Amino acid sequence: MYAGNKAMREAFGDALVDLGAENKKIVVLTADLTDAVKVTAFKNAFPERFFQMGIKESDMIGTAAGMAIDGFVPFTTTFAVFATSLANQAVRVSVGYNQANVKIATSHGGMCVGADGATHQSFEDIALMRLIPGMTVLVPCDANEAYKATRAAAEMNGPVYLRLGRIPTPVITGTETPFVPGRAVTLRDGGDVAIIAAGMMVSAALEASDRLAGEGIRARVINMHTIKPLDKDAVLKAAGECGSLVTAEEHSVIGGLGSACADLLVRESPVPLAMVGVQDTFGESGEPQEILEKYGLTSSDICENVRHVLNKKTRRDL
Repeated sequence: MYAGNKAMREAFGDALVDLGAENKKIVVLTADLTDAVKVTAFKNAFPERFFQMGIKESDMIGTAAGMAIDGFVPFTTTFAVFATSLANQAVRVSVGYNQANVKIATSHGGMCVGADGATHQSFEDIALMRLIPGMTVLVPCDANEAYKATRAAAEMNGPVYLRLGRIPTPVITGTETPFVPGRAVTLRDGGDVAIIAAGMMVSAALEASDRLAGEGIRARVINMHTIKPLDKDAVLKAAGECGSLVTAEEHSVIGGLGSACADLLVRESPVPLAMVGVQDTFGESGEPQEILEKYGLTSSDICENVRHVLNKKTRRDL
């Protein structure tokens, strides 16, 4: 497995090669982004099962749906913003409506795409994919989990959206860390507050937990790698045992992980909740760390929101 800092998209490429060797029904399609989405190795190993579709994302999705109906397991690959915005109609009708066994694997999800800027930063993609009936939404937190998520997606029957980041991020899970779609993983125990995070924000949540421990705050950290179906039991257990929650995601606060948790909590277990994510705005060009700091996606921002919900919880208990 991987260690140090590793890009999730690279682990995805490795997983595809392994899957291709095991299953002749695995096919890969890309929209003129072979190197960027790390499928070059699959192309070289299985050229007869690799399809370069050009800059035609909707055509790629429709073709993949046809392949799925014919018994293949297609992985479509492009940037998150292109799969979910440019090709949304094809995803909705060709894949979603038909419940076609298509895996929509995207790189460059979130804010950290560097100089590509606002046009290529996708922080509404999870919301858009959550709305597709029957769509599973996977957001791994590191390279090891990206590898496992890719294999899990191949084994599932039905449409899957797999969101991967561009930049190298800390590897925080290991070989023994479980990965079961729809079942969250508690990475750190704590009873004062629960931080529920997804994607690259899981490492920021762990860092925040360390900092909060120095203040005497015991913060539980939950890796919610599956946004849909949400692990409702994990969220409700955290709400009941901790009494306050903070969600953290490299995505809009509208329609993503935070919204999914809020929808559940308001119906079944209302507790103080704060959401760390992108506000109602577009992004801009910049170095990844600069972007994270400007848009409030750091461990410091998580800590600030933890203090906020703890104050609410205290007032609520009076």
